[in-house]
Amino acid sequence: MIFKEEIVSRYKQIQDEICLALEQADGASKFEEEIWNREGGGGGRTRILQNGNVIEKGGVNFSAVHGKLPDAVKKAFNVQNDEFFATGVSIVMHPKNPFVPIIHMNIRYFEMDEQTRWFGGGIDLTPHYVIDTDARYFHHLLRQTCDRFDPSFYSKFKQQADDYFFIKHREETRGIGGIFYDRLKPENTGLSFDELLNFSVEVGNTFAPIYTELIDRNRDREYTEQEQEWQYVRRSRYAEFNLVYDSGTKFGLETNGRIESILMSLPPLAKWIYNFHPEENTPEADTLSKLKKGINWV
Repeated sequence: MIFKEEIVSRYKQIQDEICLALEQADGASKFEEEIWNREGGGGGRTRILQNGNVIEKGGVNFSAVHGKLPDAVKKAFNVQNDEFFATGVSIVMHPKNPFVPIIHMNIRYFEMDEQTRWFGGGIDLTPHYVIDTDARYFHHLLRQTCDRFDPSFYSKFKQQADDYFFIKHREETRGIGGIFYDRLKPENTGLSFDELLNFSVEVGNTFAPIYTELIDRNRDREYTEQEQEWQYVRRSRYAEFNLVYDSGTKFGLETNGRIESILMSLPPLAKWIYNFHPEENTPEADTLSKLKKGINWV
């Protein structure tokens, strides 16, 4: 099998398995699928779950696109060729209960030619309320996944997540981080492309066990109207990051991607309250104190 075809096949399988796990965890709603084609080459499968028992809005998207890179993207990637191929799985879940966290995952492969190709991706968690035991569990499983391939991966990719998922204009991280990596290839990892594909797939396979556990821990917790208001404020920060800084959003828009799929990461409801500051010694203030780089969770 051609390498690109193998990646597409394994990424589609990951999409299928994650959708099944999330439907079972939610217990009510099913994913709606839309098959789309991209003008210029390729397409994808957008799957959206809305108004479930647990998940208010979530997407598990697969795409495999090809064509010519716009000049702005060529400049950003520092490449000269026009032709590109890109495939990946992208996930964002916005739960109903404020004590169930928002989660994001992306695994992807980009290729222009045999010399210019790489893997990227990661998983990060954005709790509305930071629960220390959940944060430690999340990071522990990510470290286990990384350690199976290289003991240096977790600490390096965790720092990159802290740096990447940072809302500069708020001076706070989007959540409690996770792992984030880009442009992984044999030259900078010591792993073959086959091994890097296996790592990418293992990151994908880590998603369902992590998130279904966090759902089970918190789905039945009671919450107040005030706690839901805080959830809406935290969602607004998530939206700010994705619209201002997220490189995947920018790439999709600049390569004539499908708008509904690109913006599926945005929450169904969010609030911007003018000059909002939580009271001292509250769970909300405690969460804000933990939205910073460099916290060691494992």
